[in-house]
Amino acid sequence: MSLIDKIPQMSDEGVVNMLANARRLHETGTAKQQADAAEILPALEEACAQRKQTRLDAAAAKRAATKKPRKVAA
Repeated sequence: MSLIDKIPQMSDEGVVNMLANARRLHETGTAKQQADAAEILPALEEACAQRKQTRLDAAAAKRAATKKPRKVAA
């Protein structure tokens, strides 16, 4: 099983951590590390963006559910 296959089972924190490590290795790693990081970066960036959007959507839904209706002056 490759790292890309493991991304869906990883926690949000794990994805963010792996993304940071992949970005670092892409810049400063050996040639093999840079190539490996370049291979996994798009999948990690996509997963991170999707998870962030899911959290934002959930927070917006929670705010909408707890928002009190405005009173109209008579």
